[in-house]
Amino acid sequence: MSDSHPVLPGAEAYRSAGDEAAPGHRQSVGIALIHGFTGSPISLRPLAEELVQRGFRVDLPRLPGHGTHVKDMQRTRYADWRSEVLAAVDRLAPASERVVLLGLSMGGTLALDVASSSERSIAAVVSVNGQILERGGFAVKLAPVIERLTPLVPAALAGLRKDDIARPGVSERAYDWVPPAAGSSFLRELPRVREQLARLGCPALIAYSPNDHSVPPENSRAILELLRAKSPEVLLLERSYHVATLDYDLELIAERVTAFVDRLPR
Repeated sequence: MSDSHPVLPGAEAYRSAGDEAAPGHRQSVGIALIHGFTGSPISLRPLAEELVQRGFRVDLPRLPGHGTHVKDMQRTRYADWRSEVLAAVDRLAPASERVVLLGLSMGGTLALDVASSSERSIAAVVSVNGQILERGGFAVKLAPVIERLTPLVPAALAGLRKDDIARPGVSERAYDWVPPAAGSSFLRELPRVREQLARLGCPALIAYSPNDHSVPPENSRAILELLRAKSPEVLLLERSYHVATLDYDLELIAERVTAFVDRLPR
């Protein structure tokens, strides 16, 4: 599915084979980084570049309908975004001994979804402030009705806080409006993903911000509970809000992801 509007500056997809001068054998590991709902690669580009400097091969796709104009997003659904995650894995796999999925917000949900399915071989998964529980709020409950009445609603009405970042002057340039039909397609998948998590067969790192104003931290705690038998690793992002990958804990995330991936069995 092609977009009809130009890509915003900085929102382009990003791929790199990794810094050959970095220590270790990290180029044999491919990491796919998946951004969130109404966002774009802008939110994960600094982390992707940091991982490249550490030697990892990365693929940071731009999900269909994102990073251009919200009108492009109106025509997309969860299945379109999930297909792009699978495509990123397929791009990494030929040159990687192991592929890791890392996602922010809805990207965390997508990463957990694909990792817990049997469609691709995934070595590990990292979720940063991922969504797994139903969203509250009057507008969300009425979403099936609203999507038949209007193509767009303000992001604030959908419970999304603009630039939920503790660092001043930083923006992820997410859309100010939300297509209800696209959002509903995501929410309808959550019960399936919750049930599917019991089948996750790879190590998991669950990172979350206690002061998240967009995706309540109860979501990550619920993920940890659902994965309790798998002994997932936990990372608290106490200095950051929702978009932690653009916030004060960016370096901490890079360090913990690096250590987590370095411990994976070869």
